[in-house]
Amino acid sequence: MTEKKYGIFSLPVIVAALGYFVDIYDLLLFTIVKKSSMLGVGATDATMLVDSTRVINWQMTGLLLGGILWGVLGDKKGRLSVLFGSILLYSTANFITGFVQTVNQYAACRFVGGLGLAGELGAGITLVSELLPKNKRGIGTSLVAGIGLSGAVAAYFTYQLTSDWRLCYKIGGVLGIGLLLLRVSVAESGMFKEVKEAGVRRGNFWMLLNNPQRLRKYVFAILIGLPTWYVIGILVNQSDRFGKAMFGSSTIDSGRSIMFAYAAIALGDMIVGLVSQWFKSRKKALLLYYSMTIVGLILFFSTYNQSDTSMYGICALLGFSTGFWAIFVTMGAEQFGTNLRATAATTIPNMVRGALPLINMMFLDLFQKSWGWSLIQSGIITGIVVMAITLVAFYFTEETFHKDLNYTES
Repeated sequence: MTEKKYGIFSLPVIVAALGYFVDIYDLLLFTIVKKSSMLGVGATDATMLVDSTRVINWQMTGLLLGGILWGVLGDKKGRLSVLFGSILLYSTANFITGFVQTVNQYAACRFVGGLGLAGELGAGITLVSELLPKNKRGIGTSLVAGIGLSGAVAAYFTYQLTSDWRLCYKIGGVLGIGLLLLRVSVAESGMFKEVKEAGVRRGNFWMLLNNPQRLRKYVFAILIGLPTWYVIGILVNQSDRFGKAMFGSSTIDSGRSIMFAYAAIALGDMIVGLVSQWFKSRKKALLLYYSMTIVGLILFFSTYNQSDTSMYGICALLGFSTGFWAIFVTMGAEQFGTNLRATAATTIPNMVRGALPLINMMFLDLFQKSWGWSLIQSGIITGIVVMAITLVAFYFTEETFHKDLNYTES
């Protein structure tokens, strides 16, 4: 097959990056507008924790189910079909979210939005990985993730400027619909076209599970991404609670912590591709970022973290150090053949997102409620468990930097 002549600033890369930008804007918006939006649909201070947890859990469930749905469709119908279908679904859901009046309506819209959001990143990374030559695909996918993750920063400032959570959701919906116009001229992957024409069985999710070697690769590909959502879902999202417990602060804004973290994640994701190119290795780049994550975790729970300023700074450091999302998803795509690549690349990041409720159960239900540990103790032990699992999975994960992607799974 002739190698594609797409560059890292070609239309498919830019469109995939902008699609992920809208994806992250919509995905993180609930966390940023959580308090005002929950009060706006009838929640009270007394029911806030239960009601907001219900809404986010429905969103994460949608992501988990949508990851499988869009992954299978990406291999059966094509990468572009998923990019069009997913953005149409989540843009419509997010626009309608601007009109919800009850907690149940909010949860339903976030579930549908989660279903749509699940398809964006995996399909985009798969398409870019297959269109770019292998010596550029790491940089190209990093560009997609770097630009995309800045959507969280955009969501934060949109809310700061408008102070209207309903308008923020409507803006997200309009941005998504606008992207559909850009995607009309994007080319489908040549690798996918060849596999489709050859009549190879495509998009069978069970093929990831019914072969021991593929299952092993798939599970490890999920586990190496766990630190990202431990950091964002536990530490950064609850930085206000940790700040109050550690040094008595009542002025930390968790939305601002998320803004700092995601600005740094975007920078980290753009740099990780260059680091991978310099090392000629995905795993060495990943190990460097893991090392920085461990340093950030130590600082987070140390006596150095004693002010709002230090909390925001450490959240930024943790964000940068977990800015390996691009390489993590790229490695997932690179480990599987063309007939399963979209299925793997789309389900893997959403399985990691779907692991957040399990991490929350360990952190909150097991360690705090059942065992009676403090917030800080639970945070530390949860971090140790997550990093231990991740490092074991990393050790057994194959290097994919030089891998040729033009093959199929039998």
